[in-house]
Amino acid sequence: MASNVENNAISEENKNVFRVQGFTCTNCAGKFEKNVKDLPGVKGAQVNFGASKITVYGKTSVQELEKAGAFENLKVTPEKERVVEKKKPFWLANWNVLLSVVLLVAGYLLGEQYGEESILSSITYGASIIIGGYALFIKGIKNLFRLNFDMNTLMTVAIIGAAAIGEWGEGATVVILFAISEVLERYSMEKARQSIRSLMDIAPKEALIRRGSAELMVNVEDIQVGDIMIVKPGQKLAMDGVVIKGTSTINQAAITGESVPVSKTIDDEVFAGTLNEEGLLEVKVTKLVEDTTISKIINLVEEAQAERAPSQAFVDRFAKYYTPAIMILALGIAVVPPLILGGDWGEWVYRGLALLVVGCPCALVISTPISIVTAIGNAAKNGVLIKGGIHLEEAGRLSAIAFDKTGTLTKGFPEVTNVETFGTIDEKGLLAIASVIEKGSQHPLASAIVRKAESICADLSLTVEDFQSITGKGVKAKVNGELYYIGSPKLFTELHSNMNVEANQRIEVLQKQGKTVMVLGTEQQVLALIAVADEVRDSSKDVIKQLHEIGIKKTIMLTGDNQATAEAIGQRLNVTDVKADLMPQDKLDYIKQLRKDYGNVAMIGDGVNDAPALAASTVGIAMGGAGTDTALETADIALMADDLSKLPYTIRLSRKTLTIIKQNITFSLGIKLLALAFIVPGWLTLWMAVFADMGATLIVTLNSLRLLKIRNSK
Repeated sequence: MASNVENNAISEENKNVFRVQGFTCTNCAGKFEKNVKDLPGVKGAQVNFGASKITVYGKTSVQELEKAGAFENLKVTPEKERVVEKKKPFWLANWNVLLSVVLLVAGYLLGEQYGEESILSSITYGASIIIGGYALFIKGIKNLFRLNFDMNTLMTVAIIGAAAIGEWGEGATVVILFAISEVLERYSMEKARQSIRSLMDIAPKEALIRRGSAELMVNVEDIQVGDIMIVKPGQKLAMDGVVIKGTSTINQAAITGESVPVSKTIDDEVFAGTLNEEGLLEVKVTKLVEDTTISKIINLVEEAQAERAPSQAFVDRFAKYYTPAIMILALGIAVVPPLILGGDWGEWVYRGLALLVVGCPCALVISTPISIVTAIGNAAKNGVLIKGGIHLEEAGRLSAIAFDKTGTLTKGFPEVTNVETFGTIDEKGLLAIASVIEKGSQHPLASAIVRKAESICADLSLTVEDFQSITGKGVKAKVNGELYYIGSPKLFTELHSNMNVEANQRIEVLQKQGKTVMVLGTEQQVLALIAVADEVRDSSKDVIKQLHEIGIKKTIMLTGDNQATAEAIGQRLNVTDVKADLMPQDKLDYIKQLRKDYGNVAMIGDGVNDAPALAASTVGIAMGGAGTDTALETADIALMADDLSKLPYTIRLSRKTLTIIKQNITFSLGIKLLALAFIVPGWLTLWMAVFADMGATLIVTLNSLRLLKIRNSK
């Protein structure tokens, strides 16, 4: 065990992350990963195609990495090094494709004038093929000699074969259509990746910092913990921190997805990338730039895209065997009929080449990753952090959801709802007595009483003496010389042996309403009942209703509260089941049982107390991930704001992603089967084959990009 820990430590110590420019397809990314693993000094490597990154375990240089990616002219830079990617104009970036199109048209016109098989026409078509496909041929021929059958190999063999049997025009058409297909694929992948890049651009790259008496603009990399950041109205915050001066409203939509700005004042936490709307704020920086909430979100989103979803793993396995199978089948079609049945060599070789082209697995291979990348990016922009394709898919299959009560379905802090008096002292006076006693208590309900007393301006200058806690029951103290008790009804039953009937009846009524009742009194009499409740979130009931409407079979509230209180809250929310008086171990056991009964089960909690139950569920969902490292680390999905309305949105997004992935895979395979059927009667031409392949890739990509349109309907 110790050696494993040591190895992990070594791996982490020698872990380097680089950004990669120039990935055009998943095959290229896989080849680059293999090449990097073979470099001296490299113990392991993992490419993240969605985020255009590679993680290298071991020692190597940028030059060595670029050498490993020379087959695709990949550009590599260290992750933390800021690089402005200079984009060439479209015509300059794709000059070879445009020139190839011009030559194709010229070849066609020359063929019309001097005949299709004229030398001039063939030379022009040949130039079109070479200029448009030279990069493809280099990769394809290298792969052919290595017996590495990918789409470059298939296309190269098909184009060379077409030229060999005199189909120069079709060969040139195939080159151009394939080049256009690659341009569109690159564009669509960039569009999907843009959702992450937009996150990267949220936070400013510099901030106004006060050091001593001087104010200066400082790059975020040079800002230190403890620096004072000055944020003017209308400016974005560059760093996480705590407000030390000023009051304002902050738009946190970029981090939490909240549409309504949040009021911030002294001692409140603020996040990098959020917008200061009104007042001037002075913020004490609490985290370095790489540790800010937005940095962690970006890193987690990028890592999430590298996590392979089950459907992607299936596609990758399928494509591994599918491509060689297509090569063998195409060879069989080209050779067997002429040899055995006496067929025409030119005709059957042509059909074999058409099969090679249409058999390209481009659309199939890209069908899943582009959907996952798009969905995870969309979720992040809406305040939901999904930590991997597998969790995205699992969320779409949920049939039961368990909720922790406190802080999830309820607001998480108790409030005094009722004060009922029985003696001659008025409510204000009794709350003053209760408050000065409870100021010495650590119980969470005590703070609710203190807040209530302060809100009605009760006299809190009373003298308190001999404060003493009565374990599990309450507290006692002398106030202005008289001894008072405050605690559970059980405490007063023991004190008085027989509590008055009216007080007992009222306690029962209040408890049935889901409230916790504390009694204030002396050794002789009950003076007041103080009812406290953790108020239900405004959105909770509507969220439960939406979940039932979208087909969640069971919603369960889990709580450590007594059964009466739990039942009252459960009825208000219309959850299907309530489990009360639970310890953390009980929650864990119940989640395990739910998984046996329902299969796919989510647990929603705060990511701290509920960590065991979150881990045991199919999908662990944490509330309020913004600023909470534990929630980000322990959960599979984090709702960045304390906003349950994000939950139905997340499930809808997951289900839509599953649907689109299935559509993409079905369509990709369906178009191949249809094209294969066209080969038998000889209807499938080379340009039709590549057009079918290109069309499938384009349709699959556009279908996946529909996930960008899914929004939180709140």
